[in-house]
Amino acid sequence: MAKKSTTKTATKPKAAKAKAAKPKTGPARAKSRAVTLEEAMRQLKSLGNAGVRAQNAKSGPMGSGAGDNQFGVSRGDVRKLASKIKTNRELALALWKTGNVDAQFLATLLINVKLLSADELERIVKSATYMWVAEWLYSYVLKQHADKETLRKKWMTSKDRWTARAGWQLTAGRVAKSPEGLDLAALLDRIEQELAAAAPEVRWTMNMCLAEIGIHFPKHRKRAIAIGEKLGIYRDYPVSKGCTSPFAPIWINEMVRRQG
Repeated sequence: MAKKSTTKTATKPKAAKAKAAKPKTGPARAKSRAVTLEEAMRQLKSLGNAGVRAQNAKSGPMGSGAGDNQFGVSRGDVRKLASKIKTNRELALALWKTGNVDAQFLATLLINVKLLSADELERIVKSATYMWVAEWLYSYVLKQHADKETLRKKWMTSKDRWTARAGWQLTAGRVAKSPEGLDLAALLDRIEQELAAAAPEVRWTMNMCLAEIGIHFPKHRKRAIAIGEKLGIYRDYPVSKGCTSPFAPIWINEMVRRQG
């Protein structure tokens, strides 16, 4: 009887697991290119509107209207463009220097306040030409600046209408939020003596300061209202339904009423 073979059949080596193929990397993405002044101005021009230009040109109690150096871009479109461009100090400064109203609106949204020196800020404030641009400059740049208190003190004695305007606006802000150290009686003295003869741009923020004192300080309220009545600034100011008159006695009494 034949013996059973004990020879083992060779086993096939296990196939090596195929490694997953690495996806091919595409070309590196180029960094987003900074918008140039020419491009920004071209985009602003394309957004211009005749109706907005006409509205900007109107003079009012806050000061003179915008001149011809404007495209008439709506504030909403300026904000949308700023959100696309992002913060850009150099572009913001270049936009401001054009003197174009729409470019200056855009500049206030693009500037990096932390990189703006006090001297640069003062030059910018002095070179404003339109009241609403000055409002944006205050809201988005000036009241955020680290040296605003030093500048406020300096500007409160300035002969330049735009820096004086900013000084009174900063002071009104302090009266409302951080009045410690302010001589409110002395401020009322100045307002009583200077408000009527002040330039329209300065008069607006000086009157704002008068109202803030009357609203927040019962001790000075009677005098603040009396000054407003005596001078009559903005007594006949037309206001839309639901809006509060800037005439100080009405403004003060309405805000106090709302506070309960």
